[in-house]
Amino acid sequence: MENIHYAIDFILNLNQHLVGLVDSVGGWTYLILFVIIFAETGLIIMPFLPGDSLLFVAGSVCAISDSLNVNIMAVSLIIAGILGNTVNYSAGRWFGRKLFSNPNSKIFNHQKLDKAHIFYEKYGGLAVVISRFLAIVRTFVPFVAGMAEMTHTRFTFFNAIGAVLWVVLFVYGGYFFGQIKFIQDNFGWFIIGILIISLIPLIIELIRNVVKK
Repeated sequence: MENIHYAIDFILNLNQHLVGLVDSVGGWTYLILFVIIFAETGLIIMPFLPGDSLLFVAGSVCAISDSLNVNIMAVSLIIAGILGNTVNYSAGRWFGRKLFSNPNSKIFNHQKLDKAHIFYEKYGGLAVVISRFLAIVRTFVPFVAGMAEMTHTRFTFFNAIGAVLWVVLFVYGGYFFGQIKFIQDNFGWFIIGILIISLIPLIIELIRNVVKK
């Protein structure tokens, strides 16, 4: 119960926690946020880490901090997002070869893999870009793209586009709009709103699957 209370407090006061972090470690904040974004996008076991909300708060804190530069922050987190997805894609490609190495497997058969490959070759670019804005989903899409053996150059191109759009939108959004009085007065609820919006497509898809069944 205490852990849940702390998690809620952390989300509602994410901006205050980040300001405290900057006061404590200064420029090392770049590295800490780099690691968080890299882990959230690059490690399939870390989809629960903050993404959109952290980017927005990082931008808003840059606007009031003498220790942080918003442009350096944006570039740093773009690189983190690109590298994270690349590692995730590579892991999926490696595991895919292992899982689908048995031609007699009923679950991991090559027919399913071929269908996934065709899908990612046709729509994978769009999926990689859009998934950046979907909480939880963005952690799994590059992994599945790797399993489906989406062409590496194609993945890399759309991976970079998605990372740039994602980071620029939220970091500079926080930088320019995070200091508006209404947002400042309701910052916690604003962050929760970002989380809910990013989860809506996933919730809708889950409901659709339940209804179908």
